[in-house]
Amino acid sequence: MRLLTLAWEYPPYVVGGLGRHVAELAPALAQQNVEVHVVTPTSSIKSVGTVEENKVIVHRVFAPGITSKANIYEQVIQVNRTLENYALYQLDQTFDLIHVHDWLTGFAGVKLQGALEYPLIATIHATERGRGRGYLSNDLQRMIDDAERMLIQEADHLIVCSRFMAEEVHSFFHTPPSRIDVVPNGVNIEEMQVHCSPAELVAFRAKYAEPDDLIIFSVTRLVHEKGTHRLVDAAPRILAEFPKARIIIAGRGPETDRLKQQVDYLGVSGRVNFVGFVSDEERNRFYKVATCAVFPSIYEPFGIVALEAMATGCPVIVSDVGGLAEIIEHTQTGVTIYPDDAGSVVWGVLRLLNHPDWAQQYAESAYRYVEQLYNWPRVARLTRAVYRRVSSVASMRPKVKSI
Repeated sequence: MRLLTLAWEYPPYVVGGLGRHVAELAPALAQQNVEVHVVTPTSSIKSVGTVEENKVIVHRVFAPGITSKANIYEQVIQVNRTLENYALYQLDQTFDLIHVHDWLTGFAGVKLQGALEYPLIATIHATERGRGRGYLSNDLQRMIDDAERMLIQEADHLIVCSRFMAEEVHSFFHTPPSRIDVVPNGVNIEEMQVHCSPAELVAFRAKYAEPDDLIIFSVTRLVHEKGTHRLVDAAPRILAEFPKARIIIAGRGPETDRLKQQVDYLGVSGRVNFVGFVSDEERNRFYKVATCAVFPSIYEPFGIVALEAMATGCPVIVSDVGGLAEIIEHTQTGVTIYPDDAGSVVWGVLRLLNHPDWAQQYAESAYRYVEQLYNWPRVARLTRAVYRRVSSVASMRPKVKSI
């Protein structure tokens, strides 16, 4: 099978969960005898070209539109034209199907679907309407929603990462369930392990906390739907019972300044630290030295950050919402809390701080759960099964040339 994947992000340019998903899925598919070609934009002339990486053939295409000062919608339009032209005029076009992830490469995917007559599969990782909790409040959100609708309607088949997302796509876009397959995200357990000596880990911890501090860690994009403001709201009540607790928040985003102001207003700046962007290795070290990790999302289609924490053996507290509710079984593989509720965050954190033996039990069960169900070879097998089924159905349809 020969697959064309259009990816907005691909290593070394990876920003969020979508980029990590494509970066892990592509080589896992290649290991299972799928010839994977990834076409991805780059703003650097030096990185332009075609190379084989981990059995994946990566085409990095110069796309100056990706650095445009226009809004994200206009950037996407410009970059998609570049990707479409590259695929039409510079690639050997003998593919079995096309796979795009979210609306970010959807325009090019739909154009190529029409021009080349290959089946188009779209993975919908999240929706604009979902991020807005059902509402679209400005023109940019409405344009993105329209782009998602167009892709969902035109694609031959859809993949989503959770049952929650399947219901969301069905509800918002009236998509028949027969056109949707649920294939979860995965995590590479080996890559989540810390590769340093115990002394180095102690030194790392000492940069952020005192020896007897209890570290409560969270890593996320600092946007409203991730619920970090509720963790900050919870800080005074957590610290009232555990004065040596320390909340460390990693990540960056448009809510950063407002969250820091909130911390100052609540008078907890001495025990709440914002550490900004962290590398994967630093993230893994934080998980190893943390007492627990908290992900208080208001909207979460899947929740790969929770999987990553579980893969390191860190006890997790997550909102009982979206995909997170499907990953974590309350008091079995972690603790679930009410979304958008600071009091519930307090309850969840105190439950683990007061009962470290329970926390350890949850973490051990969670690790086994991730190892069994959320490994990338399994995710690739499930994805490849969708490819085969869609390809088989498409081969039986009469082809009509696009004009």
